[in-house]
Amino acid sequence: MTDTSVPQTEQALDEELAATEAAQDDEQDDEPEAEKAEAPANGTSDSDLFRQSEIAADYVEGLLDILDYDGDIDELVSSGRPVVEVVGGRLQPLVGQRGATLEALQELTRLAVFRQTGTPSRLLLDVGGYRASRRKELAAVAKNAVEKVKEFGEPVRLETMSAFERKCVHDVVNAIAGVESESEGVEPSRRIVVRPVD
Repeated sequence: MTDTSVPQTEQALDEELAATEAAQDDEQDDEPEAEKAEAPANGTSDSDLFRQSEIAADYVEGLLDILDYDGDIDELVSSGRPVVEVVGGRLQPLVGQRGATLEALQELTRLAVFRQTGTPSRLLLDVGGYRASRRKELAAVAKNAVEKVKEFGEPVRLETMSAFERKCVHDVVNAIAGVESESEGVEPSRRIVVRPVD
């Protein structure tokens, strides 16, 4: 059975939160994409990454049991990071509005991995294919912003987005010539600005 208990002391919780913040820093969306592709995930081997995904899958399975939800869980390593995908019906409550619940579950799962490995994780959790469908929506948003920038020559500020959402938009914009994107603001009100390249 997976241990879903909370840390016993505030100090332990603070240490885990600090590790999670360090893991989030690894996926900052302002880092050039080429550097991300070349950098190994904290020097972690594929077997270590797969171990992280197994730990995460066990943790998520425990949560599903507690919540009495049915779902198939796949664990894998993709693009140098551990991934856990939950597939099944009746999972929308685990995604929440604009993925807010999914983001919270991902952070809890990263903490569970950290508790067992002592290593911050860049784990990506997906439920019901939400991230794939959201990625398509964000690609359309990014292309629309690029069209406006090219048509009017003025920067376009997008709505506030999560780190995952911003990365999706950056990837699309950075693949198009004549425009660039950058994030501005402070969490949770961080947003992307798309502007023409001089």
